[in-house]
Amino acid sequence: MPTDIEPIIDNWYQHLDKGQLFRVVAIDSEDGVVEVQHFDGDLEEIPLDAWRQLELDLAEQPENWSGPLDVAEEDDLGEGITDTTRDDWNAPLAEVKPPPEKEQP
Repeated sequence: MPTDIEPIIDNWYQHLDKGQLFRVVAIDSEDGVVEVQHFDGDLEEIPLDAWRQLELDLAEQPENWSGPLDVAEEDDLGEGITDTTRDDWNAPLAEVKPPPEKEQP
């Protein structure tokens, strides 16, 4: 049964036949493709024609949707995660000091 549900970026959907959850991450109307990210993190492109043939329903955002996306407040070592800013990338290498010069005998 074709769906009349339109793809909307950041909305969550559920395959009625498979039960899988996914969200729309991009829509390329020029190429006629909907890019989705499944709950397990896998990305998939679905042609708009195929989208309209899917058995879908709108779904609530899963409680733990960030698991496969590695979004966390602490890294594996328990350290706080901070975003790298543009200034971090552009910082001079002044912090890297040359090795001490050896004295000549």
